[in-house]
Amino acid sequence: MKPLAYHVLRQLAGGEFHSGEALALATQMSRASVWNAVQEIQAAGLDVFSVRGRGYRLARPLVMLDAACITQALGEAAPFGIEVIDEIDSTNTRLLQRAQTGEPHASVVAAEWQTAGRGRMNRAWHAPFGGALTFSVLWRFSQGAAALAGLSLAVGLALVRALEAMGTTGAAGVGLKWPNDVLWRGRKLAGILIEMQGDALGPSAVVIGVGINVRLPASAAVHIGQAAADLETLLDIGGARALDRNRLLAAVLGELNTTLLEFERIGFRAFRDDWQRRHVHQGCPVQLVQSGGVTASGLARGVRDDGALLLETAQGVRPFHSGDVSLRATGRMDGRAPGSPTRRAP
Repeated sequence: MKPLAYHVLRQLAGGEFHSGEALALATQMSRASVWNAVQEIQAAGLDVFSVRGRGYRLARPLVMLDAACITQALGEAAPFGIEVIDEIDSTNTRLLQRAQTGEPHASVVAAEWQTAGRGRMNRAWHAPFGGALTFSVLWRFSQGAAALAGLSLAVGLALVRALEAMGTTGAAGVGLKWPNDVLWRGRKLAGILIEMQGDALGPSAVVIGVGINVRLPASAAVHIGQAAADLETLLDIGGARALDRNRLLAAVLGELNTTLLEFERIGFRAFRDDWQRRHVHQGCPVQLVQSGGVTASGLARGVRDDGALLLETAQGVRPFHSGDVSLRATGRMDGRAPGSPTRRAP
């Protein structure tokens, strides 16, 4: 959308009616330009009601991202520099480019809309306008890639902990899928993309990309290509309410700060037991799949201290690193909720 359309959207975000004249005054646009902006907003996938004599309003309110609100919610607990961009191809791509030119540690880029969001294994990340929280964090480690094994698992755990800390009652059904997904009732709620630059022995510039589904109308879910969940459904938010994505991002960044500092000091082993308690496929039959087909099948027996998946096969328990491998469940899960007792991985 054009910048003027975003300007109008911010006026409409609260969900109240605004006349065309009032919008024109607030945005210093002509009423014809306001009408064109509304058409752009609708084309982006947001429903706008137009009622003669009352004006325009969004069918459902939307909390727009605001760097000042996020920083205020964070307080002094975390050292992030936050930039909010209306529209971008990919927040990860932007930070990777900036990392090469000295972008400061703990820089954050969050976007209202990603036009070319990326997931793991070069998959596209699909999210409707205003329906996701998409952001990337640049974190500079003194170590190299070998010491950062298991980072995506630790980040996933941080996301789940942040939801719990916010008091989200539905978070009891949230769990983790190896190596980089957060699920709710078996459906994908969030994904993580880790990309890094640097020498093998360090230091490293790591860009951590996160996408969280916030609001997924049925028309958007069909484009995702897998069963998906969203936070507003999890929290039973609807009607005239909207999830505060600024508060959500602040909660996630606060938890990420704690997690990344501990990870740099100890590594993934500091998080291994907690991660396994939330592993939705623990003890379940799974397949590991590469582009060429099934690599291995067996029972998921947790993870090692380096984040490698332990798979119990006919040949014994074997470790697998994420690489280009995807995990698929091959049988019905045994009904355990994440956090239930399970056999400890060797």
